[in-house]
Amino acid sequence: MSGERHERGASTLLPVAPSRSGSADRTGDPGDRASGREGPRAAGTARGRAKAERRAALLAAAARLFALRGFEGVSMEDLGAAAGVSGPAVYRHFPGKHAVLASLLGGVSAELLDGGRTVVERAAADDEALRGLVAFHVEFALADPDVIRVQDRDLEQLAEHDRRSVRTLQRRYVELWVDVLARLDPSAERSELRLRAHATFGLLNSTPHSARALPRGRVEALLAEMALAALGHPVGLGR
Repeated sequence: MSGERHERGASTLLPVAPSRSGSADRTGDPGDRASGREGPRAAGTARGRAKAERRAALLAAAARLFALRGFEGVSMEDLGAAAGVSGPAVYRHFPGKHAVLASLLGGVSAELLDGGRTVVERAAADDEALRGLVAFHVEFALADPDVIRVQDRDLEQLAEHDRRSVRTLQRRYVELWVDVLARLDPSAERSELRLRAHATFGLLNSTPHSARALPRGRVEALLAEMALAALGHPVGLGR
């Protein structure tokens, strides 16, 4: 996903996985554990995990159904049925469909930014960081074409404050790429580097829909090669 003036070209993400911390066998009364019963704290933790899993299932269903039918073509009841959450229980997780969309796109944008920052922090050099960012975004684009389609088509359905929040995260992700490119080519204008980044997102985000005939590994390699060329750092060309 991209910034405010380019939001249609660089979608990001996945519903956040539920926390796996705090398992039931380490909480509650020892007598409860020995008898196989859950103590109050363990029961609460188990309920929290179950709630997080249902929420994640609703977000996954939203990505799939919004991509297939469009935001306006899906009801909260449709989402609940697809996620195995029946009736009014859907509204325990989200007050309405717009909240589902905000959580989906906001979560994806935050995960892209956090993941991109981790890639850069772990890289030993800027050229390694750039290759890592490309590989990271290729993986996202191939794993989540539904989310990308929803971002491209339904971002404007968000309330203004939610849309502003998503775009802020997207701009920061773009600037993370631009910062790496600027360190690799200090003489280049940031506006030119930003254009290269946006063009790369457009390439990576749109291609997976037509790449299903090729083996996954070959698609990854081709997309990475084309992305690095678009960024001005073709494979095998030193700078």
